[in-house]
Amino acid sequence: MKEKEHVKLEFSNEFDGILKAEKGTASIGRKEGQLKPYNLLLGALLACLYATFLDIVKKMKLEFDSCDMTADGVKREGTPGTLEHVKVEMIIYGAAEEQSERFRRAADLATKYCSVFETISQVSEMELEVEFK
Repeated sequence: MKEKEHVKLEFSNEFDGILKAEKGTASIGRKEGQLKPYNLLLGALLACLYATFLDIVKKMKLEFDSCDMTADGVKREGTPGTLEHVKVEMIIYGAAEEQSERFRRAADLATKYCSVFETISQVSEMELEVEFK
């Protein structure tokens, strides 16, 4: 069965709104505390990539304590300003040093199976850096 997603954005007569989903909300706009469209896109990329990574790590029976991720995007000049380059940094905490190559393999596989990563890669050069602490 196909999975369906639904979100709703409620805006005032300016770029100031609330994104509503089944299990949460986010404030959208240009003001302090609000998210801009590319914040949402890069956040979706990290969320999808991490969820995919977790599935792979569990199948590989790897263990770690936590993970921090960042995504930095550079947009092309002109209209539309699509992403030209995206760098994802993943810092894995508490992983056994002898398992580092297996974790790197899991992260690489996650880029292939994450639908958001695959979608963005159609217009952007993608880079993944994995570190351990």
